[in-house]
Amino acid sequence: MERRIGAPIRPRQMITRKLHTLGVAVARWFDTSAGTKDHSQEPPKVDWARCLPFVFLHVMCFGVIWVGWSWVAVGVCIGLYFIRMFAITGLYHRYFSHRTFKTSRWCQFAFAVLGNSAVQRGPLWWAAHHRHHHQHSDMPEDAHSPIQHGFIWSHIGWITAKRNFSTNLAAVPDLARFPELRFIDRFDIVVPILLALALFFLGVILAHVAPELGTSGFQMLVWGFFISTVALFHGTCTINSLAHVFGRRRFETTDTSRNSFLLSLITLGEGWHNNHHHYQSTVRQGFYWWEFDPTYYTLVMLSWLGLVSDLKPIPARVFEQARGTR
Repeated sequence: MERRIGAPIRPRQMITRKLHTLGVAVARWFDTSAGTKDHSQEPPKVDWARCLPFVFLHVMCFGVIWVGWSWVAVGVCIGLYFIRMFAITGLYHRYFSHRTFKTSRWCQFAFAVLGNSAVQRGPLWWAAHHRHHHQHSDMPEDAHSPIQHGFIWSHIGWITAKRNFSTNLAAVPDLARFPELRFIDRFDIVVPILLALALFFLGVILAHVAPELGTSGFQMLVWGFFISTVALFHGTCTINSLAHVFGRRRFETTDTSRNSFLLSLITLGEGWHNNHHHYQSTVRQGFYWWEFDPTYYTLVMLSWLGLVSDLKPIPARVFEQARGTR
């Protein structure tokens, strides 16, 4: 029997609803398509049940107190930070979000897997949100604008809100037509789990074959996965929270994007954010040779190997506009 409009909700019904909501949240840890309700119009508040894995990721960094450190574990941590930062900046951002170069379907799939290893959701979700950001940059609709929502929400809060969990496939029709990309996007926890297991067993193997290195399975897991991933996440999010607040503006864009050399060091070239917001369709974000952009340099090297092609250059008119702003 349907409940009459205005009738009070019984305690048993309330418990059932809460358990259902919790069940859907837990199911979405493993399958992002679980539940079909559209949450895009809900108020921007934290969904703690859905975010428990994200909280767990941070808490596990304290495991370093028990596992200690070794040069090999710290080296793997740093190496995976930069490899996966490139995966975010060069692949999730410059390829999937802006299509600033071309590649084969097989390389596209490999790029999606590598990007997913950064534990920043799937390629379709990432690209859809980023395209939305450019369409509404620093407007009320911008999910991570520090101008509209403050530092904490733009840096980390927005990703915990239920309204931002789902992937807007309508925003990425060019990517959604590939079933392998939709699979990675739907089950975006698979690749991170495989990476974590690989690091753990690497540590176990090294502990047996090279005990002088002083590492172990859990040490490699804490440093190589948890610490590296958390540092990577916050490094990436500085572009949301800081690149619209600190730095210099070369171009008068409709938002508050800025250029920052420091943020470019942290993010392998993404800190030239004002350049990027002025002209999004180039593979370069450091428009001049003195603007450090290692992501671009890496993509050039990949083009030499034939893995990518048609890197979109900066038009001459953009340099003319830049000269006009000095």
